[in-house]
Amino acid sequence: MLQVVFRILGPLDISAGGRTIVLTGARQRTIMSMLLLAPDRVVSVDKLADAVWNGAPPPTARNQIAICVSALRKTFKAAAGADDMLVTSHPGYMVVTGEHRIDAVEFEERAARGREAARGGRTEEACAHFDKAFAMWRGPALEGIPAERVEAEASRLTGTRLDAYEEYMGLRLELAQHREVLGELAAFVREHPLREQAAAHLMLAQYRSGRRAEALETYREGRQILADELGIDPGPALRRLHDQILADSPLLGLPVEPVLPVPPVAVPAHLPLDALSFTGRSAELAVLDRLLEQVGGSALPVGSITGIGGVGKTALAVRWAHRAVGRFPDGQLFADMRGYDEEAPRRAGAVLDRFLRALGVPGSDIPGDPHERTALFRSVLDGRRVLIVLDNARSFRQIQPLLPGSGPSCVLVTSRDPMGGALAGDYAFVPLRLGALGHEESIALLSKVAADDRLAADPVAADRLAALCDRLPLALRIAAARLAAKPHWSVRTLVERLEDQHRRLDELSPDERGVRAGLRLSYRDLPPATARMFRLLGSLNVPDFASWAGAALLDIDPIDAEDLIEELVDAQMLVPLPFTTGRVRYRFQDLPRLFARERAVAEDTQEERRAALCRAAGAWLALASEAHRRVYGGDYTIIHGTARPWPLPARLTESLLEDPMEWFESERASVVALVDRTAREGEAGYAWDLAITSVTLLQNRNYLEDWRFCGDRALDAVRESGDRLGEAVMLQSLGTLGIIRWEFDEAAAFLDQAWKLFEELEEGQRETGEKGRALVLRNQALCARHRGELDVARDLVRRSLVIFRRVGDRYAETHVLGLLAQIELERGRPRAGLLLSAEAVARSRGLGSVRGEAQSTVRFAEALIHQGEGRRAEEACRRALELVRGSGDRRGEAHALRTLGEALWCQERYEEAGAVLALALSAAGKVPDRYLEARAGTALGCVRALLGDEDGAAACFRAAGDHFAGVGAPYWRERTTLLLAALGRRERIASPGLVELVRP
Repeated sequence: MLQVVFRILGPLDISAGGRTIVLTGARQRTIMSMLLLAPDRVVSVDKLADAVWNGAPPPTARNQIAICVSALRKTFKAAAGADDMLVTSHPGYMVVTGEHRIDAVEFEERAARGREAARGGRTEEACAHFDKAFAMWRGPALEGIPAERVEAEASRLTGTRLDAYEEYMGLRLELAQHREVLGELAAFVREHPLREQAAAHLMLAQYRSGRRAEALETYREGRQILADELGIDPGPALRRLHDQILADSPLLGLPVEPVLPVPPVAVPAHLPLDALSFTGRSAELAVLDRLLEQVGGSALPVGSITGIGGVGKTALAVRWAHRAVGRFPDGQLFADMRGYDEEAPRRAGAVLDRFLRALGVPGSDIPGDPHERTALFRSVLDGRRVLIVLDNARSFRQIQPLLPGSGPSCVLVTSRDPMGGALAGDYAFVPLRLGALGHEESIALLSKVAADDRLAADPVAADRLAALCDRLPLALRIAAARLAAKPHWSVRTLVERLEDQHRRLDELSPDERGVRAGLRLSYRDLPPATARMFRLLGSLNVPDFASWAGAALLDIDPIDAEDLIEELVDAQMLVPLPFTTGRVRYRFQDLPRLFARERAVAEDTQEERRAALCRAAGAWLALASEAHRRVYGGDYTIIHGTARPWPLPARLTESLLEDPMEWFESERASVVALVDRTAREGEAGYAWDLAITSVTLLQNRNYLEDWRFCGDRALDAVRESGDRLGEAVMLQSLGTLGIIRWEFDEAAAFLDQAWKLFEELEEGQRETGEKGRALVLRNQALCARHRGELDVARDLVRRSLVIFRRVGDRYAETHVLGLLAQIELERGRPRAGLLLSAEAVARSRGLGSVRGEAQSTVRFAEALIHQGEGRRAEEACRRALELVRGSGDRRGEAHALRTLGEALWCQERYEEAGAVLALALSAAGKVPDRYLEARAGTALGCVRALLGDEDGAAACFRAAGDHFAGVGAPYWRERTTLLLAALGRRERIASPGLVELVRP
């Protein structure tokens, strides 16, 4: 039986024998998390069910928990032979740790050793124990487990860590490290101003550092916050310290007595794992330490590590960054810029998107304009101590948008080319040109990775091996890994293989000889199927991938594909990513990826490479299509072409799409890259089919920039190939995007072109052309509606409905029925709107379309409001809110809240209506949807007028009018103008009905 290692001090990570154990499904991860939070103690089934279903377990919960536990047992037995680790014990289950390890238990043990050393007066030893304890934390405990009960239970671990951290700070003050801890403590107190112990430590550190005035100011600010928020004064210990500082008491050389524990700040921790085999580079690390001297100065500190590929730039950057973590308590951000990837270098805008989300900015608040996105990033970082590592950068131009404007942050860049000309003038620039390892460092690295005494036993052969690898870390690691994998080889055996020039890469520049020789050596020893997997994965050119992608490339079973990919991991040709999504993902390092592409061109025909690419695109297409169906209840808005999906086994598909949007979130970047790749390779059919299938999934999370990129790339490809259907579909898609962005002129132009192309389709595509024209009509109706041309909009929708009925698209028919209901309401025909929306609700429910049912239910509620049936409308809105919140539809939630507010207004429950409409206004702003925000603001203004707040009402009407004008909705802009004129005439704002709102 293998020892199982559980890591819960960060994202859940489980391994045995050096291999990750993957738990499929959120429920299994939640149950395992709850059990690991109480090792060797029974956790009741009721508590597990409460965690899995967030306080609302179904009647079958007990049975489903038993099924999950049974699956967990099978997983641990298969991976580690541990069949007795999960024990049934009334009234639930428990984890029996035995020989297995849990990092949380080890953390508490190390912290306890630190306390014991401190009690014995061994302060430096105590700090060392605490350092090791804190190093075990990789982020918030059990980060990413979507269960409120798990978060609540995990808070105990957080509290334990905070207690230890407070003690640790006190010990460092005892060691007279008051200057070193100033930055950490200042950031800590800013985040937790009510924690008096932290304030006491900071005041003492400031005083001992000659900053007496700052120490007194820290006390003043803390006292004011305590008074404002809690209505109390500081405690006696803090007051006493304040008096001692005022009196310059000689007692301040002694440690301050503890006051209260302080919780930490949740910060992004993106640094990759620090390589255990890292060797040497002490002089280089000292150079980079000069960056720390510049932090907080007048210019932003920027370090640059340059050198050839394989010299160890990334490893050095990661090692230094981990050493410097304590100086950047507000977080560490890391991005592989892929600057030397000829086809898909990382766009600064995409990196900014990820960084902003990690720093707490909701995706809906991130602007699309690249300059505005950079400005927001710099504003968020203002005053925060964040370390930013930008790996594999191509040029200063690529990274410039990612550089903070000023402040106490720090940036470290790795690149093959120097950037001194661009960085030296405006930044506190610390350049470092990295060369090969020294002789002793090279031998040490070889010995660490090979992990035996063969190198020491034959020093001459070891010296030659290091020379053949050019003492470049990447080549040294690969060569040593071959020794570790072949214990029956001598070092001379490996040297002889490397000495044969014919067995090494032919076309080498002197600087690249060692790296490519090592890659060639590792590649040559791969079995044929594994080598083919390596070549085709490298040719795929996606940022990262799961093992099922390899199955499609080679047209094999997914389990066989995973075995081949794990062989590549063992050969150090692929890198497994930290566990974040419930399934292991992999990525290439830069040099192995380039080498894989070279070998693919040399060994695989163009037809073979093209077929593999199409199968891979087909796999993503099949999964994206199924994800769309699960989220939206059907294929509405999607027209497929001739691209052939490559379906995965049903059980695997079910596992992957347990949460369809979570799956798409993890695959989004790869989908975008594949659209680009297939377009470049002339596979326009796959490019446009994958682009259109992903549209509504991108819209769900507001990735409108990716939507536009995919649409443009696919449109170029179909035009070049002459694919008229694909061109029509892409134009229709871009027209839809234009409507969402309120760019109506561009949308109209796209839609007109799409209409003509759909009309011109050949005989075999007539039905598809009809459906395409129906979609265009639907979109043209939306344009007309927002211009206030309601009769035109009604006629367009009716024409669209006739076509959808003729082609038998029930999902589309249902959606368009709901849109017709909305238009009839706005035309002043509430009875027609009520009947149509009721029909749409029933049809959506029958089809299992959650999103369609939610939209139709909101329209049904609006029709009821027009009929004066506020109570029934309120019930309908609350049902709609359950649906949209269950599916994560933020735009739908804003619509439902607005309509609920109007339903309460209809019942003259003005205070409640105002509160709900304020929530709707906020929700619409976060989507963002300026039209919806304006509609909610208009309703809120009416309610405020009815409550007698005419100034507040006028402000709402003006803001709404500006939004309506900005999005090109003159009909609604005129409404707000009439409402402003109607203020003071209460009877004219008595109904939330859209037509009766104002009668001049």
